[in-house]
Amino acid sequence: MDDLRPTDPARIGGHRLLGRLGAGGMGVVYLGRTDAGALAAIKVILPEYAGDEEFRTRFRREAEAARRVDSPWAVSVTGADTEAERPWLATEFVPGPTLSDVVARRGPLPVRSVAVLGRLLARALAAVHAAGLVHRDVKPGNVLLTASGPRLIDFGIARAADATALTATGLIVGTPGFLAPEQVSGGGDGATGSAGPAGPTPAAGPTGSAGDVFSLGCLLAYAATGRPPFGGGAVDAVLYRTVHDAPDLDGVEDPGLRALLDRCLGKDPGERPAAADLDTLIAEDAPAGATADWLPEDVVRIIADRSATLLALPDIDATVAVPEEPEPPQPAPGRRRFLFLAAGGALALGGGAFAAVRLTGDGAGGGGGDGAPGGRRLIIGVHADLTGPLSAAGRAQERGVRLAVDRFNSLDDQPFRLAVKVLDDQGDPIRSARVAEEFARDPEVVAVIGPTSDEAAGAALSAYDEAVLPVLTVSALLMAFPRRANASFFQAAPSYAALAVPVVNRLLLRPDVERLGVLVDRVGGQGSYQAGYAANLLTPDLTTGTTHPRVVPAGTTVFDPVVTDLLSHRSDALFYAGDATGAAKVARILADLSFAGPCMAQHTVMGPEFLEQAGAAADGWEFVAPFIDATAPAAATFAAAHRKRFGAAPAAWSAEAYDVAGLVARELATLAEAAAKGATPAAKEATPAATGASASVTPSGNGLPTRSALTAAIAAARYEGISRSYAFDKERQQLIGRDAHLYRVEDGRVRYAGPAPKPKS
Repeated sequence: MDDLRPTDPARIGGHRLLGRLGAGGMGVVYLGRTDAGALAAIKVILPEYAGDEEFRTRFRREAEAARRVDSPWAVSVTGADTEAERPWLATEFVPGPTLSDVVARRGPLPVRSVAVLGRLLARALAAVHAAGLVHRDVKPGNVLLTASGPRLIDFGIARAADATALTATGLIVGTPGFLAPEQVSGGGDGATGSAGPAGPTPAAGPTGSAGDVFSLGCLLAYAATGRPPFGGGAVDAVLYRTVHDAPDLDGVEDPGLRALLDRCLGKDPGERPAAADLDTLIAEDAPAGATADWLPEDVVRIIADRSATLLALPDIDATVAVPEEPEPPQPAPGRRRFLFLAAGGALALGGGAFAAVRLTGDGAGGGGGDGAPGGRRLIIGVHADLTGPLSAAGRAQERGVRLAVDRFNSLDDQPFRLAVKVLDDQGDPIRSARVAEEFARDPEVVAVIGPTSDEAAGAALSAYDEAVLPVLTVSALLMAFPRRANASFFQAAPSYAALAVPVVNRLLLRPDVERLGVLVDRVGGQGSYQAGYAANLLTPDLTTGTTHPRVVPAGTTVFDPVVTDLLSHRSDALFYAGDATGAAKVARILADLSFAGPCMAQHTVMGPEFLEQAGAAADGWEFVAPFIDATAPAAATFAAAHRKRFGAAPAAWSAEAYDVAGLVARELATLAEAAAKGATPAAKEATPAATGASASVTPSGNGLPTRSALTAAIAAARYEGISRSYAFDKERQQLIGRDAHLYRVEDGRVRYAGPAPKPKS
């Protein structure tokens, strides 16, 4: 469960919200608690869909049908408001792991467990179909395991069986690898049902109940073998195999289970049994009570651990209103106290409560002063994590900006002086939003470098955009951030997905590698998922190689079965996307197996923790990173200046912050010079959003650039930096190009190996 975000509501329909259980294309799922103490999973529809009358009509129909689903093996609906400004649907909360989590952690389930799973889920589907619904996304991630049996969840993309006309033409709803052939091809399922006074039966339609039975067969095959029956890799390839190839059921030795899977996975939907008929075709049943003997002991432990984790909830008052002033710091708060501080905002930033504000030249020999009294001054803000989990990166970026300002102020005949204002968000999204508001209110701040983390950047965007204050981040690397009206946010570094391009090039553009094993450890959050997903997706586009992907849930501690699976599928190179601890475990397993192929991990793994935990097994591992090293020839002059100013070599991200601050300074000077001459630089082509912005600010002194003008100038800029060339696409202000840097572990140390590889052609 993730923490609530600053933009999340505190209550929905009589539920106090406690956290985020997940998010998808249609909405966000929260964990809520009623005043009586009952827990619920609450799906809240996104505003863009809530305003669509056809979608609202479909959602209303689905909510009414979902209330009619009556089965102990399907979560029950506990409340809904389909007419609210943001419609929502609440179901009972089940604090167990998903089937996908369990199989990823421990491998295939025994035959009896699979049979029980099949019989009880068939009963759940029979209830869904009897209510006039088709689930259409039966997959391991939508099945929760408990001691007493499985629970089918997420009717969020279920459709009333007679409501398919409301579905967009050609839309495929569901998950590749668990879709029926008729869902892929768009043909009828062949089970036309009987037409009577009440109309067609739930089996009618292009994606009817027979499709759910096929998906159930895929799910059971996955539970029995540990892999989807139509393989992985590129989506198009998976869909092709679903339509044309026989399922891969190798490893299913039990004749009864094999026969059941063969019937469920028939290509002709008319030959599949109905969900209700499966109840008589499967002999196994769950024992009475919650004895859990239908599952292996290790799975029962996983269920217990996951339930304990999910139920370790913050107190009911954890989302109280934010106090206006910060409390004095307390020594070593416990976990619940920490949750209170984070969620309740006891460390909230009140007006003027920024202890970390510093201006350039505020120390002996600091350099880069504000100029003579009465001189014109502009401020570049540094929005950074200086005392939180990414403090090393935040401080490195602060130093880089200071050096860029020193350099600008040292040049003669500048039209103004620059200063630096630094605010610490502590790595907390709530505090990040307050930092952004403080910068936005300061009329002398014309641009901001930062924030440091993905979460902090997302939380700050609204305040920056409303103020048309240009903000450039070099270390928030998500594939996409929410689009804003004034387009003042610039992602000045390659995203996690863009960094996958040099990863694939490095691992597969060599004669001894044909298949890349991709291991995504969800402990790394969205960053690891996006990196692994992109590497898997791009491999067939960039190379002639193939992939074998595996995803393990956050909290996985035993990686041996997953690594064995990767190698058994002939993976001759491996890319790990996760954290340092997981990477170290994988490195040690591969070393014990004498694996000789190339291995890479995300740059987020690169550091002392990985080296210490992996030991000698770390040698040879490589990383593609978006930051340059102090030993690179291109960074020599910058590194020397950094040593002179701060007495140490520059750390990761310092050169990148220096680059973008230099870009901002150059554009400010160009705009000021043009204004002094009474003209706008001809080379600059303002974006429509920036030219139409109403929140531009003119700092002290006449003729100085406004924020909106600077935003437009940065959007059109081309700048050659130390780490890379900087230019931004007009659509989303993301960096154009994928220039990155390669690092390698040698003799227990991470060494810079030069620019990341690019294909020769």
